[in-house]
Amino acid sequence: MQEFLTPAFWIAVGQIIMIDILLGGDNAVVIALACRRLAPAQRTAGILWGTAGAIALRVVLIFFALALLAIPFLKLVGAALLVWIGIKLLVPEEEGGHGDVHASDKLWAAVRTVIVADLVMSIDNVIAIAGAAQGAGQGHQMPLVIFGLLVSIPIIVWGSQFVIKLMDRFPVVIVAGGMLLGWIAGTMAVSDPAVADRTAWIWVPKLPQSELVKYAAGIAGALLVLAWGKWAARRAGAADATA
Repeated sequence: MQEFLTPAFWIAVGQIIMIDILLGGDNAVVIALACRRLAPAQRTAGILWGTAGAIALRVVLIFFALALLAIPFLKLVGAALLVWIGIKLLVPEEEGGHGDVHASDKLWAAVRTVIVADLVMSIDNVIAIAGAAQGAGQGHQMPLVIFGLLVSIPIIVWGSQFVIKLMDRFPVVIVAGGMLLGWIAGTMAVSDPAVADRTAWIWVPKLPQSELVKYAAGIAGALLVLAWGKWAARRAGAADATA
């Protein structure tokens, strides 16, 4: 129980919850679309069972992601993907993209739709959550992941629309989320075995594994996402204006 009292644990939990909120918007839309034809009495059950199944599947995927991140160079790849995801958050997207979600009037068919759709859409969540869990240290990463996801369930189920409205009203929330992913990407990259282990991959430049280097990499990742994302957003706006 002592690990639940450390600041690193609660910081990582907060990061996981924020990641789920920011990257769970599409998932909330999928849940609504898949369950919209259910009878009112079944709608809540469909949302709850579909979300529970999707979360359980995500825990399994993250377990493998945590194991894979111990392989040299995979953290570097994961960090690059997180930067890309963070930049995407800052670039306005066109409406739509969920028209192919099948709505069923049968409870378990709707639940199956939610779980399958979440599996396809959860790669970004899995990478980001695995990266956040890495910051809590070894030994209790999976308990941290499970705890963070369990805490996020009611937020995803009942708070998604509120959070979406909050993001619409205060765009800085989205900017902060993108920078958070950049921070996680930076701290993940410098801890990759290829750059951290001085006894292996000697042709790869090594970085000292100090808190200063970790924080500097996190800040650099956050600023990279901010600068690149703002540039991409301006470019997309200019393209829409000339279209």
